Amino acid sequence: MEDITLSSKEAARIRLLVLDVDGVLTDGRLLYGPQGEQLKTFDAKDGLGLKLLMREGIEVAVISARSAPALRARLDELGIARTYLGRSDKERALDELLSELSLSASEVAYCGDDVLDLPVLRRVGLPIAPADAHPIVRDEVDWITDRPGGHGAVREIADWLLEARGRLSDAVEDLLRAKVGKPA
Repeated sequence: MEDITLSSKEAARIRLLVLDVDGVLTDGRLLYGPQGEQLKTFDAKDGLGLKLLMREGIEVAVISARSAPALRARLDELGIARTYLGRSDKERALDELLSELSLSASEVAYCGDDVLDLPVLRRVGLPIAPADAHPIVRDEVDWITDRPGGHGAVREIADWLLEARGRLSDAVEDLLRAKVGKPA
């Protein structure tokens, strides 16, 4: 994980992680089946990281210019209710999200990988890009993950946010206790 300095106070100010999909939650490749259906590949470690964040009270949302049944199924499986799909005006979607949650942009971390993400990246408190983001995007963010999109970048962000709050180990242990039926 890239060494960036974030105090526990600064980490605590991040109340919402917003993610792009193609190039962040996926590797950005677009696969089409024989009937024209879109197929997507997701990293299970990213999903577990998002569940850990949500269990610790950090909101998670997705803003994407695309929408596909495979994406909706994955977001439903993860329990991510705040989804803004098929939204090419990502900044307007961010404004709606901030209003809905009564948050300021400074309380938001956003991970995006390409130029359509720049309006949002330029507004949030913690702009992040995966390792394989477009160079223009990498030049404008505060943090570039070590991992590429669709291959653990989101888990890296989740672990880092929890570690900066001093909660990663406890979050993992709480999850393990809950999964084996022990009291959390």
